[in-house]
Amino acid sequence: MMNINEIVEYLPHRYPFLLIDRVLEMEEGKRIIALKNVTMNEPFFPGHFPHHPVMPGVLIVEAMAQAAAVLSFKSMGVKPDENSVVYFAGIDNVRFKRPVVPGDQLIFEVEITQNKRNIYKYKGVARVNGEVATEADLMCALKTL
Repeated sequence: MMNINEIVEYLPHRYPFLLIDRVLEMEEGKRIIALKNVTMNEPFFPGHFPHHPVMPGVLIVEAMAQAAAVLSFKSMGVKPDENSVVYFAGIDNVRFKRPVVPGDQLIFEVEITQNKRNIYKYKGVARVNGEVATEADLMCALKTL
């Protein structure tokens, strides 16, 4: 539904911190399904961990938040500009169920659970081959500088 060129219109992140590659589905105002292809070329793998590369959990949660930001901006009908920013306001109930390693394809499903005055709450799940890798409840604030 959205390729990388369209995604960068809705996110300020760039390499090496842009963590979603494609949007597969979206119901504006409701949910998004996005993916990340995890490759050995990721800049964090040489240090996490050299003999057993594992994607840092915090980056999996960040990728969920990036998918959530795309969903929110698309739902508002707004393309962010250099004065727009999305901040984490809270992360709750995070669970890591399996490691994510090079060669995995992460599928993120994020749904909006609440929206009040540019404060959004989301439920996110990241899966690899249908198996839950990470789940979290996110809260983000969309701000204009």
